[in-house]
Amino acid sequence: HNMYKEFRDVTINGAVSQMYSEMAGRHRAHPNTIQIINTATLKAAECKREHILEMHDSKLKYPVIRKMPLVSKNLRTTFTAKRPTTFAR
Repeated sequence: HNMYKEFRDVTINGAVSQMYSEMAGRHRAHPNTIQIINTATLKAAECKREHILEMHDSKLKYPVIRKMPLVSKNLRTTFTAKRPTTFAR
């Protein structure tokens, strides 16, 4: 079967590794049965897949995760009344 796949990665080797992982997970294909015909770096206008196109938004934001300070052992509790906030406001 022929397939067209798009992956976001820093290198082509990383994208090929993602492709092998996806084919093994979704299609149960072994690496020795996969033949890669072509690899290419695409411009934003050349992308077709929806999960790739949604990353092209210039206003895309991710939450900033802060590490919580470690509380000393005697002040820790097993159950707390509220969840900690790990994002910046």
